[in-house]
Amino acid sequence: MAMVLTWMVIATAFSFSVAVPEEALISRIAFGSCANQTSPQPIWDAIVNFKPQVFIWLGDNIYGDIRRPFKLFGNERTIGPWKNVPRFVPSSVDEMQEKYKIAKKNHGYSRLREIAKVIGTWDDHDYGLNDAGKEFKGKDTNQKLMLDFLDEPHDSPRRKQAGVYASYTFGPEGRQIKVILLDTRYHRDPLRSDGTILGTAQWKWFEKELNGQPSAITIIGSSIQVVSNLSACTGPLFYMESWGRFPSDRKRLFNMISDSKRDGVVFISGDVHFGEITRFDCGTTYPLYDITSSGLTQAVEKVIPSFLHFGLRFLAWVTPTTMRVINNNCKYKSCTYGQPNFGVIQVDWEAKPVSLRFEVRGVSGEVVNSVTTSLLDLQTKTKKTQLHQQHCFLEVDLPWLTRHRLAILFSFFVTVLIVVQVGGLYVVISLMVKCLRKCKLD
Repeated sequence: MAMVLTWMVIATAFSFSVAVPEEALISRIAFGSCANQTSPQPIWDAIVNFKPQVFIWLGDNIYGDIRRPFKLFGNERTIGPWKNVPRFVPSSVDEMQEKYKIAKKNHGYSRLREIAKVIGTWDDHDYGLNDAGKEFKGKDTNQKLMLDFLDEPHDSPRRKQAGVYASYTFGPEGRQIKVILLDTRYHRDPLRSDGTILGTAQWKWFEKELNGQPSAITIIGSSIQVVSNLSACTGPLFYMESWGRFPSDRKRLFNMISDSKRDGVVFISGDVHFGEITRFDCGTTYPLYDITSSGLTQAVEKVIPSFLHFGLRFLAWVTPTTMRVINNNCKYKSCTYGQPNFGVIQVDWEAKPVSLRFEVRGVSGEVVNSVTTSLLDLQTKTKKTQLHQQHCFLEVDLPWLTRHRLAILFSFFVTVLIVVQVGGLYVVISLMVKCLRKCKLD
């Protein structure tokens, strides 16, 4: 009977939500992102064993675009000052369809679809092109393909709107969980523009959702990170997409949530190829958590030899961060996890007060990062207070030396390397000259 009720959960993928009484109680939600359809995907076994009632895709559900190899020289140069072709190019419609077909037929994912309600949004690689925004010409065709992958009803209003944003309501009255999935691609202005991420129509829809029927918990799914803005500390070495690169829109997002007086708001995100949990205490009158899970197959430690993993973890530890939750529940000191992972939200409705547990789990289902809080701690307060100064200070406001610590360390390392090489070359040349002089004297 419970399974039947679960499948009766109202989870309309429309631009509006419908909630009815006597719904099944939802206490286990899993989510993930960045799943290359051609890579092995053993992580589905751990997700299925968790027995989620709902699974949320957070983008890069397939890797639909074509990635050219790094080439500094030759006719087609994809990197360097002489770059003459883009590194990523879109696939054809037939190629996209085939990639979705491979992903959907994966045995582990098929098992998940049998036990959980699957919903989702997209990110750049399933949108059609790396880092693309509103300028991408194939977005309407690819929207249809993505909704087909999610088994969206053919008469769904989601198929007629510009973008894949949607909302869902699960659970009985008083214990409802609302899921709002944002589209951070279809309307997004160019990077570095500080323009809009959501676009006018989606912003109006989002505001209506926030000010609609209350729910105990509201999960906002964004394909890119909301709270963390690591690019402020990793640039100019490299940059990552996030709401922090659109500061005006991020401020608007936090203000809109605060003005709505909506309780229990939590963010989930993907994209960055590592997992972490962050929080911002000065966006509303209670902490806003962002649980990042990335990726199901794609992860930063997979692209480098295992003997370099320690160095990568060290860099993650020394990179300045004001938003990451650092506690004793992390597998590594940096409280980031660079292996394949998925995210989990567990709700204990019987606890008093109701408790929430946010987790990042590894490929075997082991917990590698977690935070436990309560619904009482996620209630709107009558007066705005700073809960923890550490989680109120934006990365962009860090002192210059602290903010650019990673770039300084990198520059120092490169300088030392050059000095050692030049010094070594000088020693070798000096020895050769000395030897030649000695041989000439002899």
